Parts: sequence; C-alpha cells; structure tokens
Amino acid sequence: MMKVQELVEIIGSDFYAGVPDSQLRALCDYLMDTYGIDPKHHIIAANEGNCTALAAGYYLATGKVPVVYMQNSGEGNILNPVISLLNNKVYSIPVVFIIGWRGEPGIPDEPQHIYQGEVTVKLLEDMDIKAFVIGKDTTDKEVKDSMAEFRKILASGKDVAFVIRRGALTDAPKVEYKNDNYMRREEIIQHIVEASGEDPIISTTGKASRELFETRVSNGQSHKFDFLTVGAMGHSSSIALGVAINKPFARIWCVDGDGAVLMHMGSMAVLGTYKPKNFIHIVINNGAHETVGGMPTVASEIDLVAVAKACGYPNAICVDSFDDLDRELKAAKGRNELTLVEVKCCIGAREDLGRPTITALENKQSFMEYLNAL
Repeated sequence: MMKVQELVEIIGSDFYAGVPDSQLRALCDYLMDTYGIDPKHHIIAANEGNCTALAAGYYLATGKVPVVYMQNSGEGNILNPVISLLNNKVYSIPVVFIIGWRGEPGIPDEPQHIYQGEVTVKLLEDMDIKAFVIGKDTTDKEVKDSMAEFRKILASGKDVAFVIRRGALTDAPKVEYKNDNYMRREEIIQHIVEASGEDPIISTTGKASRELFETRVSNGQSHKFDFLTVGAMGHSSSIALGVAINKPFARIWCVDGDGAVLMHMGSMAVLGTYKPKNFIHIVINNGAHETVGGMPTVASEIDLVAVAKACGYPNAICVDSFDDLDRELKAAKGRNELTLVEVKCCIGAREDLGRPTITALENKQSFMEYLNAL
C-alpha cells in the first residue's frame, strides 16, 4: 500500500480540484488537512467537469500542471471538457487525473458501479488519457517511474491518470467533519415518509436512498412508492420532473441532497420554468459529501431558497427544526404549486445502516407498476 503523502510528493503539483470519493478518502483527508479549502491550492467543485475547467484555468494562469481527483463515475462529466478543451488537438492543456476505481471487475460493489467499473480504463483510453493503475501491491518506485513517463506526456500537452484501486492509499491524517445542525437525515426522511403518505418519492444517490429504504422496512411498508436513484448523482430532480409531467394527478416528492443539487443546479432553472404544480422538492442540506466521507460542499455558504426563487419556484423555504419541517411538509402537500423545502441537517449516519435488499431492476419494475396504477 502507498502512503498518500508519497503519491502527492511524486506528482509534485500544488493545485488540486475535485469531487470527493470514498475510494480516495485518504487523498481527500490529506488535502483537507494540508490545505483545507484554499482556492490557491484546493477546491472541491460542483462536478467533475467543473473541476476540469478549473484546472484548465489554473494551467492558463500559471503554466503549471494541475490535478483533478474524482470517482470513476465522474468520467462522464469530464468527457466534454477533456475532448473539446484539454485535448492536444484543441488547446493542449495537461492535467493529471486521480480516479477512484469503483466497480473494478472481480471486486463486489454496488449496482451503479458495475458497468462503470468495467469501462473505466477503456474510457480513459478513448479520451487519449494514458493511465497507470495503483493497487495495494504497487511500489513507490513503480509510481515514480510511471510519473517520469507521465511528465514527458504532459510536456506534449496531453493528459494522464492514476487509477486507484480499493485500499491502495494509506496513512491519511484524521479529519473530523461536522456542522452545527442537529436534525439527523434519517429522522428527516422518516418525517417526509409520514407526510407523503402513498405519494411517489424519487430519492437521490447515497445514504438518503439507503435510509429511505430502511424507513420503509421499519414501517412495514412497500418499496413500490420509491424510486431509489442509486447512480446519476444530481439528476434525481430531473427524473422526478419527468414523472411529474406525465403523472399530473399524482403528487411527486423528490428527496435531494445539497451535493447533488450543486452538481447539476441547472435542473432547478428547468423546474422553476415549468413549475409542475404536483412537485415537492426537498433538499436535505448538511453542507457535506457525506456518503463518500464528509468533505464539505459549498452549500453551507449559499442561499438555496434565494436560488430556487430566482429560478422561478413559487414557494421556497428553509427549516432547521422538526416542528418547522412538519409544518412546511404539510403546507407543501396542501398547496397545488411547486415547492422547495431546504432542511438543515447534521453530518452523520448510524454505522449499521443497511443497503437495499432489492435489485435496481426490481425497484424500477415495482415503482413503474405503482405509477401505472395511479
């Protein structure tokens, strides 16, 4: 296993932009411990394409090679800026990518990572990005030798990538992530479930969907009411909009997260323009990428209610207590207008939180059958 500080020293860059990943937890914690959030050295961006563009700007201003880190699911988000901005046939901007390899063939993982894991290295090859895989048995010398080769490639204006296998990086400093909010996400979801009754719910990627599933189990309820968006981070509200438009007589709830909302915030403008009257948008905001470790988002520093209103939401409010939450959920359910409820949430989940025991296909089928009966 490789010490994360050794990898950072071998690469030799002083600017990192990224979206946190559990597979890269050691790197994320190292960067937070070393730099915190310092725009000169470390930015946690809204999405991976955003990171890539930031890196390009850094290179244009300094002439130095930046690093972009992400989970392999982010390869889709970097595709456009890599091939139409960085590529040596366009602006020839060198970047080092560090990519956590979720869903690596032969290693059990969640369904949303399986196919992405199969094509991770191939996608890099298709983008003309030379890759080197770091695993538990990779030596420091092998990484140094690879970086020496990479420097020649970077000097020619091309991009390179280190693909990180599970458990390959070690010796991260201990970093604690917390905020001053007190409501727990799982309890918030329990209140949402109670308020929504038998209305369909589309929930976002990560622990929110896991907690929604567990809430149904605890309540002895069917899972047919919920679509658990296990992948496609940032797109749950757009999925929910597609459902709401085509099921105008059903009230549709979207349980979203702050990191997901930030990742594709343009969807709020679309929602606010079409103003589906049967849509309730709940954003649980803990200011963190908690599912992958707890590193901060910028959502603690922005006014999501003002953003929603600027996008055209006729109703938007922020709550930070269960009494206010229950009141606003009831009000949202009683009105016939698009509504956003931002809920301030603490960081943390119970250690024994389970995962869905039904497959993604089973979830889709039961949800569609329920929608068709409405």
